[in-house]
Amino acid sequence: MSTIIQISNIVLHFGGIKALEDVSFAAKKGEIVALVGPNGAGKTCVLNCICGIYHPSAGEIKLGDRGIIGLPQHQIAALGIGRTFQFVELFRHMTVVENIMLGRHLHMKSGIIKGGVYWGSAKREEDANVREIEKLISFFELGKYRSLPVYTLSYGVQKFIGVARAMAMEPQILLLDEPSTGMNRKEKENLARILLRLKDEKEIPMIWVEHDIPLVGDLADRIVVLDYGKKIAEGIPEEVLRAPQVIEAYLGPGLQKLICNEG
Repeated sequence: MSTIIQISNIVLHFGGIKALEDVSFAAKKGEIVALVGPNGAGKTCVLNCICGIYHPSAGEIKLGDRGIIGLPQHQIAALGIGRTFQFVELFRHMTVVENIMLGRHLHMKSGIIKGGVYWGSAKREEDANVREIEKLISFFELGKYRSLPVYTLSYGVQKFIGVARAMAMEPQILLLDEPSTGMNRKEKENLARILLRLKDEKEIPMIWVEHDIPLVGDLADRIVVLDYGKKIAEGIPEEVLRAPQVIEAYLGPGLQKLICNEG
C-alpha cells in the first residue's frame, strides 16, 4: 500500500507546555490508524497540525510528496484532507442535505451571478453535486433524515452527518476526532460498519482519534499511542493494547501493579 500521509518528528509547544514531542507515524491507502491515549495526550493536537490549525515548531508533514506545514487551512483542505470534530460543527437549522452539500464547496466553480440565475452551467454543476450528495446519503443511511433540520436529530446521527460532509469533499485522507462520542451501542455498531465500508469500498485512509478502546481493537489496522505528547507505542492492536507502557499510561503504575499482582 502506498503512503498517503507521513508525519515526521512533529514538535508543538505552547509557551512552556510541550504538547507534542518528536511524534512520527504514517497512514497508507485503505488503512485505519487509531490515535489513542489518555486525556491531554496530544491526539487532537496532531489532527490540528495536519489540517493547519496549529503550526508545529519542528518536523514535517507530507501529503503524498508535498509538504503541507505552513499552508493555509483552506489550501490544505483543497489538497484532499477531510476532517470531523469532536464536538459536532454543523449548521443546526439547515437540513441534512444542505449540511452535507457544504462539503462540496471545493467542487463548485460557478460565480455569484451564474449561481443566482441558476441556468446553464450553474444548473448542471448544481445537479451534479446533488447527485453526489444523494450517493453519500445512501452510503451513510441518512435517507429518512435528509430533509430534517439537524437540531431535531440525535447527537449520534449528527456525528454521521459530519463524517458524510467530510466525505463530500472527496478527500485523500479522513481525520476523525472521536466520532463515537455521544453514540449509543447501536449507533457505534453502525459507525463500525461505515468505517469498514469506507476502508474496503473507497480505500480511504483514516487517522482516527478514539477513546473507545474495544472499538479501536476491533477496527484499527494499527494503533499509535500518545502519552504527554510523546509516542510510546505503535503497532497492531493485539500487541499495542497489551504493552506494559500502554497499560501504565491508561491505568497508572499503581493500578497496573495491582492488576498484575492479582493476575
